[in-house]
Amino acid sequence: MKFQMEHGANSVNEKFKVQNLTSLQNSDPESQIPNLEMEQGAGGNTENPEFDFHLNRRQFIKVAGGGIFLFFTIGDLPAFGQQRGERRSLPNDFNAFLRIGENGRVSLYTGKIEMGQGVHTSLGQMLAEELDVPLDSVDMVMGDTELCPWDMGTWGSMSTRFFGPPLRLAGAKARRAMIELASEHLNTSPENLTVEDGVVYEKSNKKNHVSYAELAKGKKIEREPKGQVSLKKPSEFKIIGKSFARRDGEVKVTGKAKYAGDIQIPGMMYAKILRPPAHGAKLLDVDVSEAQKMRGVQVVRDGDFVAVLHRYPDVAATALSKIKAKFDSPKTGVDDKTIFDHLLNEATEGRVTTHGGDLQSGQQGSKTIFDQTYLNDYVAHAPMEPHTATAHIEGNKLTVWASTQNPFGVQGEVAKELGMSSENVRVITPFVGGGFGGKSRNQQASEAARLAKLSGKPVQVAWTREEEFFYDSFRPAAIVKIKSGITENGRMNLWDYHVYYAGERGAEQFYTIPNHRTTSYGGNAHPFATGAWRAPGNNTNTFARESQIDMMAAKAGIDPLEFRLQHLDNEKVKRVLKAAAEQFGWTPAKGPSGRGFGIACGLDAGATVATMAEVAVNKNTGEVQVKRVVCAQDMGLVINPEGATIQVEGCITMGLGYALTEGLHFKDGKILDTNFDTYELPRFSWLPKIETVLIEDKNSDPQGGGEPAIITMGGVIANAIYNAVGVRLFHLPMTPERVLDALKG
Repeated sequence: MKFQMEHGANSVNEKFKVQNLTSLQNSDPESQIPNLEMEQGAGGNTENPEFDFHLNRRQFIKVAGGGIFLFFTIGDLPAFGQQRGERRSLPNDFNAFLRIGENGRVSLYTGKIEMGQGVHTSLGQMLAEELDVPLDSVDMVMGDTELCPWDMGTWGSMSTRFFGPPLRLAGAKARRAMIELASEHLNTSPENLTVEDGVVYEKSNKKNHVSYAELAKGKKIEREPKGQVSLKKPSEFKIIGKSFARRDGEVKVTGKAKYAGDIQIPGMMYAKILRPPAHGAKLLDVDVSEAQKMRGVQVVRDGDFVAVLHRYPDVAATALSKIKAKFDSPKTGVDDKTIFDHLLNEATEGRVTTHGGDLQSGQQGSKTIFDQTYLNDYVAHAPMEPHTATAHIEGNKLTVWASTQNPFGVQGEVAKELGMSSENVRVITPFVGGGFGGKSRNQQASEAARLAKLSGKPVQVAWTREEEFFYDSFRPAAIVKIKSGITENGRMNLWDYHVYYAGERGAEQFYTIPNHRTTSYGGNAHPFATGAWRAPGNNTNTFARESQIDMMAAKAGIDPLEFRLQHLDNEKVKRVLKAAAEQFGWTPAKGPSGRGFGIACGLDAGATVATMAEVAVNKNTGEVQVKRVVCAQDMGLVINPEGATIQVEGCITMGLGYALTEGLHFKDGKILDTNFDTYELPRFSWLPKIETVLIEDKNSDPQGGGEPAIITMGGVIANAIYNAVGVRLFHLPMTPERVLDALKG
């Protein structure tokens, strides 16, 4: 099936057929299907070295067709990261982000992708609010390196925080430009005009009006607004702050949404790749003769890279099973039992990140000293959709459809892999079926592109679940060592915090402790790849910190909520703690009380969060049932309360996994967990009653909402277990076996 870009198709060069899987044009899911006869016609170098757009202004207009283009600048925008060593930033020319079509629909162009976090809806709300158009008139064009401005990637709960403000300003600028155009059309002053739902009215005579669509019809206008532009005040909001159902929900629940594995191209081959049995294994010998005998099978070999291709994936898998390979696998002596000693032995020299007071004085002034070590295992990302990519080469142009969190990163990696110019590589990111940080690595895209070049055919690489586990960039195993102390009257006086391999996110102390120091240690000692996993490092640091705080509260004989409040000057943390306590119905009691109540709080992505939980512990089996969770979150201005609530609930659900069951088993570089029969994710039957309290501050900037609630789950459950049965767990996950060991101890 082929189609032209819906906006202004009549004026598009008839030879240029545009494909864009991420735009739900007019809510038509069929428009997400790629053009199977796409002809390349737009390319060229960027005119702005900081704007990796691959179409200059004239080419972009030619591709996009009729409509009003709004050219304006907002000054220098902050750099969002680095790409291949270059400092990159959002473009100053914001026509790249916004276009008003002849039919009145608005295209929002963003390098961000949608992987379940809900920005498909909330970013649209932000633009619709400032532009004064209905939300359902905004079409999202996401993660297409040829149509969208450069973006560092979708992670860190940064889409709303960092992309949102310039997007809102773009909408405000566009609205002003429309008013100025309408003033000429209606022959009145701009100050006499107002906008409602994309229609510009004369305030005193609503019959005198003109729509954005009428102004845009058949025109290509370059205009910079002359009047003063400012963002709307919270009191003026009509769309921001309102709850909207996810706009991508229907196509996803009905199966109409397209993912990288849904791409179908004539002549496409499915690839199965020979994999080593363990990390570090070397290919010694390979015999592909039996696979080559199979009808329709193409064997590709490039050094140690061996793959089989076939038009059907199951036949390709059968062919792969016929390859005889011999590997030399290393014996490292490192497994999931010895890993922590290994990591400590290989750690680099520590770096002090924060400090205050004097540790020696703090120790001398403390009546009781607590010296404790906390551990967490490696944790897999385990997204519903494994890494997948489809690559298609036509002439000197390569198009890759990839399940990725950073399409522009894929563009650079693939271009380097094939020795191509990045201008000749287009990456299109359809919907992504979960990422959690794991899809910031793009090996599958490089593999698909490499095979497309070697075979001369379109190729799709879709990892199996076993490959997904093997090549995952796991949340790193980590160690936290804390020495703390309290005075005779129960005041915290000492805090000496050492974190190994988890990093600094969440390690900085926010309690009032006069003598404190935080030291971070790293190194390159992991036996396989590690990387960002939802709120990287903060899960580890919050688990350790909040467990240690709870331990001191219990020894001091003070209720854990009261103990925290006594040591807090941070008003936001105090506010969320009190809000959670009110919703939970917390009543003071010294621990352990036998009630099974736990508490934990933290800071992440600019947001403040406090969580309370109720658990039941089976002393015979060691099983922990989380019965109820209350989470209070202060994330500043909330764009979509419904979406924010869903994110909190998702964090709590996912957090049950790393807290109770998720931990990787491995030996000598061999991954022993290859599917969900041994690697246990949270189940629906586990879910507690979840209550979310959003503490909104409309006068504050919006903060991250996709990760904060998950950071407290390890700590709150550990503290609730102690409150229930009087034993502490210092190792995540807190499996039934570890709970039983603690009870026996």
